[in-house]
Amino acid sequence: MPYIKKSERTQYIAAIEELARLVPSDRALRPGHLNFIISSLLHKVYGPSMRYADHNEAIGVINCVALEFYRRKTAPYEDEKIRSEGDI
Repeated sequence: MPYIKKSERTQYIAAIEELARLVPSDRALRPGHLNFIISSLLHKVYGPSMRYADHNEAIGVINCVALEFYRRKTAPYEDEKIRSEGDI
């Protein structure tokens, strides 16, 4: 997970909870809504006058989020399924 101080995380909790509540549970709609939220947040954070370094940083954050999510959530899920269903 993102390694920021616990005291700094609390300022985001209410906004994250509200966004999560607003995202549709419909699996066909959810990806578009999540993409819109993440893209909009990046645009707000970096603004319309992004330089190359900003683009590089944003792409790095997006890639690290994907890798961290895989490592912390997807890989353990896959390991459990291998144990319960068998390996290929």
